[in-house]
Amino acid sequence: MTAGFAAFLALSLIGVVRGQPLSAATQGADSAVSGGDTETPVGGRDYVAEVRANFTPENRRYASIRAALGFISPLFDIAVGLLFLFSGLSARMRDIAYARFKGLYLRLLIYLILFTAVSFIIEFPLTWYQGFALEHQFGLSNQSFGAWLGDEGKGLLVSIFFLGVLGLVALAYLAIEKSPRRWWLWVGLGTIPVIVIGALITPLVLDPLYNKFTPLRDQHLKEKIVALAAKAEIPGRKVYEVDKSKQTKKYNAYVNGFGASQRIVLWDTTLKGMKEDEILFVMGHEMGHYKLHHIWKGIAFGIAVSFFGFFVAQKIYEWGLGRWGFTVRADPAALPWLLMIATVLTFLLSPVTNGFSRQIEHQADKFGLELTHLNEPMASSFVKFAEDSKQDPNPPRFIEWWRYSHPAAQRRIDFALSYRPCGKSGVRAGFSRPSAGGPWVIAGSPCPSIFTPVFYQAEANRVVANVLHLHLESLRASKNVIE
Repeated sequence: MTAGFAAFLALSLIGVVRGQPLSAATQGADSAVSGGDTETPVGGRDYVAEVRANFTPENRRYASIRAALGFISPLFDIAVGLLFLFSGLSARMRDIAYARFKGLYLRLLIYLILFTAVSFIIEFPLTWYQGFALEHQFGLSNQSFGAWLGDEGKGLLVSIFFLGVLGLVALAYLAIEKSPRRWWLWVGLGTIPVIVIGALITPLVLDPLYNKFTPLRDQHLKEKIVALAAKAEIPGRKVYEVDKSKQTKKYNAYVNGFGASQRIVLWDTTLKGMKEDEILFVMGHEMGHYKLHHIWKGIAFGIAVSFFGFFVAQKIYEWGLGRWGFTVRADPAALPWLLMIATVLTFLLSPVTNGFSRQIEHQADKFGLELTHLNEPMASSFVKFAEDSKQDPNPPRFIEWWRYSHPAAQRRIDFALSYRPCGKSGVRAGFSRPSAGGPWVIAGSPCPSIFTPVFYQAEANRVVANVLHLHLESLRASKNVIE
């Protein structure tokens, strides 16, 4: 429930460009259609058949459990909130805080500490199953129980520090108390610096609490990545490797932060399990996030969704106060009610936030291919991503639409094998840019590509339309399946 409030304060810092596996959900409207005119790979290797064959009954079981937990977890959070309210536990914790301390800040801090501790205990069985037992059951983690519990404890302390000690919850409640009708606006405005500062400090302060980050040690690979960045006209950015193998066996890479904190991160599992050309495509994909300003677009999108979420939350919160017996709007005991609203809104907005995420992930895929021309390595990398994380490469359309933040593996493989980067002939072809800022040219003819400002604008204009198109298409597909 505390995590739910953190999500509520920064609704839709959706991780669109950080920390998520490079596999999952639906594709943009300009991608290849599964089973269509996919090219025959050089050497006759059938990547689609491989990714399907790798989705064994065991992997299917894991993916099905994960999908089910995605719908069960919000319901469980709501049940916990109801328990706090119906049992009077929330009111008793408020009374303890009020009896021993004076001032809104201290009272809310004590209440938050008590609420966080009790919530953790109540939710521990599901938290343990999702984060520890399930991963070990399917051989996806080597982490000891003590180390896992330590990471969970760090997460609780971080939540208490930012929400309680720094007074984010107190400021939100102050807005509720002073501006009963417009607190959604003031809280929404307050989330802007929270989201921006959060994006800035995450690589420098939060991520190192859980893992050790070191500059990429493979100098040969580092030279190739630096050359790739220069080709994309990207200024020097630090590339790090992180010791995620102590927690998981899955592969991943991501870019996060901005300005001085921006970095590209490769999990050590990715470095060990992937070939050099596969890693170079992954780097091209991550450079696409930088070049296409996806972090800033994600921040802007998160702020916009947050304002909408707070506006709706304010209406529902006011409606429910009297029904729960609260006479004071800024009553700390009403926090479970606020969290229940946040949980429902976050869940219902999942298709919107995930749809936005899938679109920019597809843009980064396209950028990576334009930059590297590594079509087959892209396809083979997603075979590995899907297999190592036991992801369904071709999930039901409704699950894609609601749950997946990245295009589904099979769709990305189809796209990799059918998409022709600018001027490409065969599997690989060279391309060049004769003048700074000019269009990319192949054989002396202009070549429109994602490196041009025109493409950026066209892609930006299509994002919202594509998300709505995919949602309507998914609803129709779901209806057909049901019928």
